[in-house]
Amino acid sequence: MQRACTLTGTSRATYYRQAKPRGPRHGPWLARTPPPQALSIAERDQVLALLNSPVYADLAIPQVWARELDAGRYHCSMSTMYRIARAAGQSRERRRLASHPTRVRPELVATGPSQVWSWDITALKGPVKGVWFKCYVIIDIYSRYVTGWLIAAGEDAVVARDFLADAITRNGIEPHTIHADRGGAMTSKPVSEMLVDLGVLRSHSRPRTSNDNPYSEAQFKTMKYVPDFPGKFGSLADARAFCDGFFTAYNHEHRHSGIGWHTPASVHYGTANQIREQRQTTLDAAHAAHPGRFNHRPRAPKLPDQAWINQPAQQAQTVSV
Repeated sequence: MQRACTLTGTSRATYYRQAKPRGPRHGPWLARTPPPQALSIAERDQVLALLNSPVYADLAIPQVWARELDAGRYHCSMSTMYRIARAAGQSRERRRLASHPTRVRPELVATGPSQVWSWDITALKGPVKGVWFKCYVIIDIYSRYVTGWLIAAGEDAVVARDFLADAITRNGIEPHTIHADRGGAMTSKPVSEMLVDLGVLRSHSRPRTSNDNPYSEAQFKTMKYVPDFPGKFGSLADARAFCDGFFTAYNHEHRHSGIGWHTPASVHYGTANQIREQRQTTLDAAHAAHPGRFNHRPRAPKLPDQAWINQPAQQAQTVSV
């Protein structure tokens, strides 16, 4: 056999293994004899039934083991309880956990002024470290017109309620919906009751989703990035004086790209179409005087048909087509 294996280049161990194979392919392995300390099948079923009993169904396995031991009952070790639960597919979280529904993505559209408002509160640095003033601002998402602003020493639900009510009164037209994030003042009972009494719908952003309130966030960025925005305000009077000048210029002088380079006040109060006609007359005169300077007839920027918060993807594709 040794000479034959040498001539064929085969190991003798390989020959003998192939000549007398053993293993699962030629019959099952002999059943393993359980150790003497192992639980019987009936005992394992009893432990599993104990773990799933109404008293212990929501408790962790160490809690069950300790409580049974305190009651003078010992079934098995803690690790054995884990093995039994694992074999039954119950080794994960055993408690009944509360499930919270998915927050609905707010989808709001405005086709004209005074339909959808957005409001928020931002912090302004005070004279010393740790002192902050609160700036309340409401903006119309279609016209970008700031319908109300307020500087206060802190964030307060009653102040927020009075602030919103005053803005609605001065506007003369109640908006259909007022959108905000989920700050304490925004979701407070005084604000909610006031809006319900007026018949104004409430809308809120999803938690930790700043993109759900884009108009207020963008307006705050515009305010805080102007060249003369101070690093801190010496008093409430200083903050109010700055905001008075800023919001007046924002409403009546700032030309906004999102509304065809009109001022928010022009769009909010309905003079934008007249101004666009005047712009078109000026462009037509320039085109007639120097036609060679234009590849085509110039057109005055158009006003948007809609202003969205979270426009649905399907509708956005339809509009683009």
